[in-house]
Amino acid sequence: MTGFEFQELELRGAYLIHNFFAGDNRGGFTKCFEKNIFLNAGISFQLNETFVSRSMKNVIRGLHFQTRNPQAKLVSVLSGRVWDVIVDIRVGSPTYKNWIAHELSAENHLGFFIPRGFAHGFASLEDNTVMLYQCDGKYDSETDTGILFNDSTIGIEWPVGEKIAILSQRDLGLMSFKEYEKKIAKC
Repeated sequence: MTGFEFQELELRGAYLIHNFFAGDNRGGFTKCFEKNIFLNAGISFQLNETFVSRSMKNVIRGLHFQTRNPQAKLVSVLSGRVWDVIVDIRVGSPTYKNWIAHELSAENHLGFFIPRGFAHGFASLEDNTVMLYQCDGKYDSETDTGILFNDSTIGIEWPVGEKIAILSQRDLGLMSFKEYEKKIAKC
């Protein structure tokens, strides 16, 4: 028994993962990745970097990706709750421009496997929400970019209203989906 459950999503290659969790009156233990278990589930993942973000309630981050050398990601929540979103930006994919979202929390022990070619973002639903990102692929600062969270072409229905959303200047300046398509057409 692995303790992991893998639910393949309608966006081909993406998975919702029920991470291994064991808990008792002392607290709990969560495992977010084990190479051989993931391989047996059909997910090849080579850990290149790990980082953690902390967000206050109503923060929206994303939709982020790299245009050259895109990374696959495993994301989960260590503390708090997020509404996590992935968008298929793989030109030619049958689910191109489609998005899916799930609530990830420290309590539900869910994570996302986000394959290469997806944009990722989230809305923090609680103060001091801490997310763990594990990335497969080298970080490429030159092509680290994204699409505006509220782009009408994608039509994401965020649980945080735009008037109360807290965004970085970088995220407010991200490109539209139409700009993304023009940029990709040049490649």
